[in-house]
Amino acid sequence: MTKPQPSVKPRRASIGRRPGADPASTWVRQAETLELPAKASIYTARLTIDVTPALRGRIKVAAFRRNLTAADMLRELLEREYPEDAS
Repeated sequence: MTKPQPSVKPRRASIGRRPGADPASTWVRQAETLELPAKASIYTARLTIDVTPALRGRIKVAAFRRNLTAADMLRELLEREYPEDAS
């Protein structure tokens, strides 16, 4: 007759630390602590316009020739056309 084997409980595998109640909020808070570039803190509103592909190409070429991004060039143009002190 063989001796009965002692009962061995299987070990539970550790799966790591449990996330907080709202991981998305933690992620957003981390992003808020990052330092934004100067432009990002100044320009916070997005403006979308529809232009023809040809006009878009001309804008991009003009910006490239001036060593600017299209966004920077258009911001300068809009600031000249619509200055803050104008009524």
